Amino acid sequence: MQKTSARLLALLSLLQTRRDPSGWSGGELAERLAVTPRTVRRDIGRLRELGYPVTTVKGPAGGYRLGAGTRVPPLLFEDDEAVALAVALHTAADGTAVAEDAARALTALGQVLPSRLRHRIELLRGTVAAPAPAPGGAAPDPRVVVELSRAVHAREQLRFDHTGGPGTAAGGPRRVEPHHLATRHGRWYLVAWDLDRADWRIFRVDRVRPRTPTGPRFAPRALPARSVSAFLTGRLRGTDGGTPDWPCRGEAVLGRPAAEVAPFAGDGLVEELGPDRCLLTTGSWSWTALAAALGRFDTTLERVRPPELRAACARLAARYAAAAEPGPE
Repeated sequence: MQKTSARLLALLSLLQTRRDPSGWSGGELAERLAVTPRTVRRDIGRLRELGYPVTTVKGPAGGYRLGAGTRVPPLLFEDDEAVALAVALHTAADGTAVAEDAARALTALGQVLPSRLRHRIELLRGTVAAPAPAPGGAAPDPRVVVELSRAVHAREQLRFDHTGGPGTAAGGPRRVEPHHLATRHGRWYLVAWDLDRADWRIFRVDRVRPRTPTGPRFAPRALPARSVSAFLTGRLRGTDGGTPDWPCRGEAVLGRPAAEVAPFAGDGLVEELGPDRCLLTTGSWSWTALAAALGRFDTTLERVRPPELRAACARLAARYAAAAEPGPE
């Protein structure tokens, strides 16, 4: 028979894995743990004393299940679950509203991980650059994130299939020298030198399917930008040199509190002017796109600058006015 502490951990792991409303029957748990039903009942009582909300489901098909409690007790994770949690915390720790809490949780997780997992997470920690991510975006397979981070750290060539998409490199298979992993606006990207196209490319990690084995080691090239963040931001904005500035940049005073505008301002700068006014400085691909971006806040606009932005607002106003005119049915 297992020692009591080991048996309690095994029992907790079983209770976490079954989501069926009826839970585990006492007989099933006893069989799995190779103990008597009486021992199972005693161990259930011990878990409850430790703060785990184990509930009893009555009826012929009833048993024990882990329910919701008033506080968060210690949890057990499988290897892949722990890696997935670390990837999610890494993303949340890079500039989101819960960044500080996520960073502390990531540190606490790293302290209790076994060495085989801690090494994988430390590789990931050393390869992530995060230029102002925001809520939303696609969630990649954590195993792919860890595999790419390992190749970046080892400086090994990668082969993978890439499904492509608007604004990103497309097609597959690809052969690259992986330079860096980065998160932006909740999405993960791989920055790499494309060997077949002899140019720098960015790839959405949620669209990458690595092939094995990896290729030979390579000497890292110099990225054509002052930082990974600047390069990624510039490429996503369509500037070949990797410069992060928008082609068109302007400002306007919005009739809304800064706290309401900031979550939707992207990488724009929001300055509070009063309880119900703020100054938004931001950029876009074109003056028309920038004017449309200001209009989505559904509020008054004042002190719109520069003149090119005011002219774009006038053009949009004329188009919308024409569109509002009744036409033939």
